[in-house]
Amino acid sequence: MDVGFIGIGRMGSVMVANLVRAGHRVRAWDNSPDAVANIAKIKGVESAGNAKNAFAGDAVISMLPNDDAMRSVFLEGGVLLASSTPTIHINMATASVECTDELVAEHSKRGITYISAPVFGRPEMAAERNLNIMAAGDASAIGKVQPLFDALGKKTWRLGDVPHNANVAKISGNLMVACMLEAMGEVSALSRAYNMSAPDVLNVIVGSLFDVPIYRIYSSLIGEQKFTPPGFDMRLGLKDTKLALAAGEEVNVPLPFASVLRDNYLEALAHGGEKKDWSAISTVTARRAALD
Repeated sequence: MDVGFIGIGRMGSVMVANLVRAGHRVRAWDNSPDAVANIAKIKGVESAGNAKNAFAGDAVISMLPNDDAMRSVFLEGGVLLASSTPTIHINMATASVECTDELVAEHSKRGITYISAPVFGRPEMAAERNLNIMAAGDASAIGKVQPLFDALGKKTWRLGDVPHNANVAKISGNLMVACMLEAMGEVSALSRAYNMSAPDVLNVIVGSLFDVPIYRIYSSLIGEQKFTPPGFDMRLGLKDTKLALAAGEEVNVPLPFASVLRDNYLEALAHGGEKKDWSAISTVTARRAALD
């Protein structure tokens, strides 16, 4: 397929490489000079030059970091107004329900099909095509772009024809992961306070009760306190927690754990966590226990 790709960050660069390996033609764009430099390093990828040129062909995939970036490119940047190709836009980033609904409405006005397809998985999982993809939107359009999903992940979960369904699922999943990180941080601090090895205790618990990739990855990071380079940084962890709170507020669903997590992410950021992995939220409990 002929694919545009917008957003060549940690995840996007790996995803683009996998699309090329699968035989797809990829034209990529990002507004960051560093990301543009990444494009040149990926064999077989063409530079789109601008967002408009990426927004053509059979489909365009976007992987931008937050709602503001999405609105800036697709709404304020006039890309949708400039697009004359009735392409399929697949937004694989984590967006709020509100932003998703805005994008769906603007795409619909211009005859552009919009699919929400956020993913579960870190960059190292993306490199191995181990992503789980949640897709919601027009079923026939999802069928057309399934070869792209097959090149990027191990399974596509279809969640109906309302695009924001996929975003609710993604936000919910990230909330559960964030709760897991907090629990691991508390277990790590408790172990250390009793002069036990945090990696050993976490290994026992994960190996006995939660022996799945995401628990293994994060128990290792937290137990050994390996928070750089980030696979998913602290600021994004805060952003996703706030997305969960906003989604809950919209439908009057209280999310008390999310409120605690928001405050803990703010505390971690206040203590220099800006460039650390979001699992460094585990340092908050250790600091409060005078272990760090």
